[in-house]
Amino acid sequence: MVSKSVCSGNTAQQKSAGKGLSRRGFITALAGTTLAAVAFPNIAKASVSTSRELSFHNTHTGEKLVISYYERGEYLSDALQGVNYLLRDHRTGDVHAIDTALLDQLYDLRMMFGTHKPFHIISGYRSPYTNALLNKKSSGVAKKSLHMQGCAIDIRIPGIDSKKLRNAAIAMRSGGVGYYQRSDFIHLDTGRVRSW
Repeated sequence: MVSKSVCSGNTAQQKSAGKGLSRRGFITALAGTTLAAVAFPNIAKASVSTSRELSFHNTHTGEKLVISYYERGEYLSDALQGVNYLLRDHRTGDVHAIDTALLDQLYDLRMMFGTHKPFHIISGYRSPYTNALLNKKSSGVAKKSLHMQGCAIDIRIPGIDSKKLRNAAIAMRSGGVGYYQRSDFIHLDTGRVRSW
């Protein structure tokens, strides 16, 4: 069985917070969840689905993948290996495990918009070498990027406004969400809830 999350994201924070969650914090979190369910009714279907399918197009390699990665309560190892390979560091060829919680975020987004269009992958896993290279070229690349842990992805969906994708991802409150308007993509990760 594959673990739910390999990154230090919300689940771990919520467990460590325990009783530290204030009444106001609880109400705010509940309101955000309710807002997402009302604004995007398809999200309710996503949480009870017995099978989860995703479609990808790697913009750097041209490779495409349509895959069911979760069925009958279990993540499918062979499918996850296919996803890991597609989302590899295209510069070095390094393959790394992708956090299943990140795949679930993508699935929830797909359900919110009721689309089967492929996620166009701008960046999936990044090796430390590639991350350091990109960090030297751009201030927008974190030195300790969650991409290096397989816990972050940069995507767009053709035909869907990236600003709307960002807003939906923020409403999910599942991790970090970045919006890069000029390059027309959003960043998702399974770290703490934040946006930029």
